[in-house]
Amino acid sequence: MRDALLGRPRADLDFTTDARPEQMQRLLRPWADALWDTGIEFGTVGVGKDGHRLEITTFRADTYDQVSRNPEVRFGDRLDDDLVRRDFTVNAMAVRITPDGPGEFLDPLGGLAALRAKVLDTPSAPEVSFGDDPLRMLRAARFVSQLEFTVAPRVLEALLEMAPQLGRITAERVAAELDKLLLGSDPVAGIDLMVQTGLGDVVLPEVGAMRMAIDEHHQHKDVYWHSLTVLRQAMDLEDDGPDLVLRWAALLHDIGKPGTRKHEPDGGVSFHHHEVVGAKMVRKRMRALRYSKQMIDDVSQLVYLHLRFHGYGDGRWTDSAVRRYVADAGPLLSKLHKLVRADCTTRNQRRAARLRASYDQLEARIAELAALEDLARVRPDLDGNQIMELLGIPAGPQVGEAWRFLKELRLDRGPLTTEEASAELLAWWQSQGNP
Repeated sequence: MRDALLGRPRADLDFTTDARPEQMQRLLRPWADALWDTGIEFGTVGVGKDGHRLEITTFRADTYDQVSRNPEVRFGDRLDDDLVRRDFTVNAMAVRITPDGPGEFLDPLGGLAALRAKVLDTPSAPEVSFGDDPLRMLRAARFVSQLEFTVAPRVLEALLEMAPQLGRITAERVAAELDKLLLGSDPVAGIDLMVQTGLGDVVLPEVGAMRMAIDEHHQHKDVYWHSLTVLRQAMDLEDDGPDLVLRWAALLHDIGKPGTRKHEPDGGVSFHHHEVVGAKMVRKRMRALRYSKQMIDDVSQLVYLHLRFHGYGDGRWTDSAVRRYVADAGPLLSKLHKLVRADCTTRNQRRAARLRASYDQLEARIAELAALEDLARVRPDLDGNQIMELLGIPAGPQVGEAWRFLKELRLDRGPLTTEEASAELLAWWQSQGNP
């Protein structure tokens, strides 16, 4: 209902009824193509019809034990009781479905007025609603991002008071909400609400901690706002819809700065090796949030590499350095391009133009090398079988060492012929004290 009123596309429809699950199954079985009972313990019956799938749920009047925060499922008989247990009033509206189609619009809790005002408020007192399920507090930040709403004053007050209770929620549920928040149209607003209310201290403390670190360029309020600006600018560079990996990397790329801050004798501030520290911090936080290994690897690698370009200077990188840049980025190269460009937030237009031109030049050199050799798959010029045959050794650690030597050689010098690679390998092998 909410998305329909906002004109937002929605693929699924939610239905609710006073009929109990067993009644629904009995009534629907002759009509439906298929029924699913995956959520039947919570009163939900899945229905398949003509290629479509919908869910119908019995009115709920749950109570919560206030300890585990798990609901004690109770079925209800009144729509009003079902709506009042929803998270926010904008999600507590309904349309009665009749045999002739849509009928009466039902809005007992003022959801339409809240929708028009773009305000998030709870159906019951926010202390009760958030006490029932603390994840609703993080959901408020998610809706601020997705819908570009604000929170009602009483909701804001409850968030400030109850934020620590978010620690009771499982990491998996928290991560799912954070992803939805980051993929919203205004994630900066959602993140800032998290940080300002203390929710961020519970689930993503590294972000709020960046408010302590003044950026070395002294052009931004602090590293925190610089990071949010980078996030916005990274979003502007997305060319195929929201990119979750890029957005996470943009948000977290400077989280290593507070731990590496150093006041220099000239009055400046430095953050040496903050990309290394930051990449480790990303791994630790995302592991705690139970993200996949691939997600953790991708985000941490982007954070680790985001400063590499600044060694490019006036374009004096060797071809070897360019190859290593591409090889280290691997399939993340296009995201790294976007992250590096987004990381330019200086207000000095001349300096910004120089940085853009320098990165344009680097991308051009990458394209030139790619036209001559396969930069996407930089591999040794000899494979494992050829190495074993040439050196007369069996499979084992020595083959791996030889392979790595040839990989470094390939990065340094580019493609070699089989004869050239064989000669270099034999010379290296003998230099290691082998006959």
